[in-house]
Amino acid sequence: MTFDTLKLQAETILSNTEKTVNQRLMQICELLEANIEHYNWVGFYFKNGDKNELKLGPYVGEPTDHTIIPFGKGICGQVALSNKNFVVPDVAAQDNYIACSITVKAEIVIPIFVNGENIGQIDIDSNTPDPFTEADERFLEFVCEKVSEII
Repeated sequence: MTFDTLKLQAETILSNTEKTVNQRLMQICELLEANIEHYNWVGFYFKNGDKNELKLGPYVGEPTDHTIIPFGKGICGQVALSNKNFVVPDVAAQDNYIACSITVKAEIVIPIFVNGENIGQIDIDSNTPDPFTEADERFLEFVCEKVSEII
């Protein structure tokens, strides 16, 4: 399935006000994981109130012990501080990486902004080495922009 087709499906999911925000976010996770071969774990992390930490939201994939991530720790924690996309072609080469599974080879994290504030992120793990392209990055930015409209 092409990113253009997935964009339309994501918009349809996110615009369905009959479902809760969390239900819609879970549907986004399911859509991406099921339709993009190299997306093996798809989830959302959000700022945990006034704390300098992220809290795991809806996700699809292997269970994770990382339900709370302090700002600065791991890829997600670094994105919480930098406010920038982080594409990791090889997680083994990252000093500040939190291993979720030995099968994970690469990760991409894209922040979600509401009124200029980084309120969370989408996190994708891949069991394929170096799978993420600029097209993945642009597509996930689109998804995050649409998610920001319902938060």
